Amino acid sequence: MKRIVVGLLLSSIALLQVGCGSAPPQPSPVRQALVSLSDRAAQQVIRAPDWTQALEDVVMLVADPEVDRALGIEVERFREHLSRALLAQRDGPQVIDATPGMTEAAKDNQWLLESRLLADGPRLRLSDRELLPYKLTLTLRRPGEESPRWQQQLTGAIDTTAL
Repeated sequence: MKRIVVGLLLSSIALLQVGCGSAPPQPSPVRQALVSLSDRAAQQVIRAPDWTQALEDVVMLVADPEVDRALGIEVERFREHLSRALLAQRDGPQVIDATPGMTEAAKDNQWLLESRLLADGPRLRLSDRELLPYKLTLTLRRPGEESPRWQQQLTGAIDTTAL
């Protein structure tokens, strides 16, 4: 009986070691496509404006993005990835999902980030996949103001097999 218990214990330890030694799961292609796009966008937002205070003191209100249905990307999914990419920036801003009431009266450290992701041409068919060109427009404004303080357009192509 003692040998059986010891044998089971050793087998369990061996299985745990094999499980720990295996490669970590890779992100899904969909997630990876959105992570790359969001990281690129976040880097532009962080780098481009002439911030009047330390970036870690800025509160970034992320508005609901406008996403072209032709891209096959859910609005909430894109917003989540963009928010995470902003939060991941070294010494980056505080990030909050904007609600309609938040964008009316601004504090000195608040900025509203608006984004529009549109299909920008026909699908490009390659031998092993399809690419869909996109144009991402990022706009920073002070809440309550009509005119943007900064705007940037990014272009590229998303692998539709990942979506």
